[in-house]
Amino acid sequence: MSLTDELLRPHLSSPAKPLVTHYDDATGARVELSVTTLVNWAAKTANWLVEEPEVEPGEPVAVALPSHWQTAGVLLGAWWCGAHVVTEAAGAKVAFTGPGTTSSEAELTAVVSLDPMGRGLPNAPGAGAVDFLSDARTAGDTYSPLFPADRDTPALCSSTVDEVLAQARSYAEKDGISSGDRVLSTVEWALPEGALRGLVAPLLAGASLVQVSNPDPAKLADRGGTERTTLTLS
Repeated sequence: MSLTDELLRPHLSSPAKPLVTHYDDATGARVELSVTTLVNWAAKTANWLVEEPEVEPGEPVAVALPSHWQTAGVLLGAWWCGAHVVTEAAGAKVAFTGPGTTSSEAELTAVVSLDPMGRGLPNAPGAGAVDFLSDARTAGDTYSPLFPADRDTPALCSSTVDEVLAQARSYAEKDGISSGDRVLSTVEWALPEGALRGLVAPLLAGASLVQVSNPDPAKLADRGGTERTTLTLS
């Protein structure tokens, strides 16, 4: 069973519930993804990785993206197909970058628009790069791996699937996250620790996430009430 299967399993019995809600206080954007919607984005990412750059289990995929709902889809999709998520583009099969970066040292650069409504880039990136959202939009909404990754496959930087799960459980225990919690978080998903604490741990524990980028402190208290959050991470 992949890392993504483990992270999604606690939520699949409630497919319509909000799983990741993303705020960007710099733009005023709010995007809410149900379990089904996030699973679909993860599946599209996994299918695209397997079909286009032909990523195989254990091969490195670099992710240099901020805390964002699209980043959640990228990470879950990468882990679903058994990719090894790393920080360095050099030597990677693919590098996922934000809209300000259109080239990398990876074999292929996948530029993620980070548009709140999921639109692609306004202009096509240069040679050696693709507009990821536009490219992956036609990929399949479901994913079933042809070659499931082993649990000792590297998954995140120097950690295997089993090690990532153990680390995430430790973070969830330390932060008091449990099943049914709704977590308000301003934790940046810097790899590996930020993603482990801010994304992987809540999902594994069975919690939903309200992630705030560029947080405005004046709005956080009211937002906790509006979103009915039960726990805050910072």
